[in-house]
Amino acid sequence: MIVAFSVTPSGAGEDVGAYVAEAVRVVRSSGLPNRTDAMFTSLEGEWDEVMDVVKRAVQAVEARCGRVSLVLKADIRQGVTDGLTSKVETVERHLAS
Repeated sequence: MIVAFSVTPSGAGEDVGAYVAEAVRVVRSSGLPNRTDAMFTSLEGEWDEVMDVVKRAVQAVEARCGRVSLVLKADIRQGVTDGLTSKVETVERHLAS
């Protein structure tokens, strides 16, 4: 499964980079394949391990501020591995032709 999620502290003002970095630190230390862009962090793994990482990322931000917004999108597909990379490679292949 691939999950794309965004954790945003509420009431922390406009400069939330330090808060978001706490969430990304949790994701990167998980050992799961992941990628962070300007809007979302995506990670890939089994349901329980991915959801555990999301929960811990939210808790890391929540520890610094009392309220957190979570946006989550999941691609749940049995038997697929390395989807985080292969999906992008497929699009790039089509763009190149």
